[in-house]
Amino acid sequence: MRIGIIGTGTIASAVVRGVAGGGHQITVSERSARHAQALAEEFDNVAVASNQEVIDRSDIILVALIAEAAPNILRDLSFRAEQQVISLMGGASLTTVATMIAPARASAIMLPFPGIASGGSPVLVQGDGDLVRSLVTSANTVYMIKNDAEMAAYISAQAVLSPVARLVEDTTAWLAARVADPERGDAFLRHLVASSLADTPAGKVVEALNTPGGFNQRLRQSLEESGMREALRDGLDRLETKE
Repeated sequence: MRIGIIGTGTIASAVVRGVAGGGHQITVSERSARHAQALAEEFDNVAVASNQEVIDRSDIILVALIAEAAPNILRDLSFRAEQQVISLMGGASLTTVATMIAPARASAIMLPFPGIASGGSPVLVQGDGDLVRSLVTSANTVYMIKNDAEMAAYISAQAVLSPVARLVEDTTAWLAARVADPERGDAFLRHLVASSLADTPAGKVVEALNTPGGFNQRLRQSLEESGMREALRDGLDRLETKE
């Protein structure tokens, strides 16, 4: 397929790395010159061009702009009616995207994560799931979203990744001061968390680690007593309502 990317930031770059091996002809925007040039040097089938040239060369276009900046950038570009657009902008509905890229078709919203570059990553999709699957391949898992309200909830919920990573980072730092090989300690903790949650619901993990007086129970209860769960729910509510 002939694929174009408007806006080449960190996530868009990960998408390119994830799909470049599929033999597609990919043209990336020069808007983020450092990322774009790195991709062109890494893959023979990736070229760099202006925003309008990206559109002119492509049948499927991924728009990976900041939602607030997109209208000013896209209004000066000319799309074709037969083109399909996939938005990577979490803050814009399909209806909103459609008004910005007419007469092209707003086919889907796709919210990928950095892991898409190597495979094995979740991908949130609203709209044409088959089109997105044809790009991201079976190496990644598509989670279909029903509507705008559900997408807003998922976007808020995915933000848990950062605080979870911070908990692991802080635990790693604590451990590093007490062991001979800090890198091994970091690898162990990441492996522990990832493998424990990969195939088991979180509630089941909590239950399994709820031995009375055990280390896991004692640390979890200490954090809960400090207001961790209430702070989490409050933060998620604020994200969902855009406070």
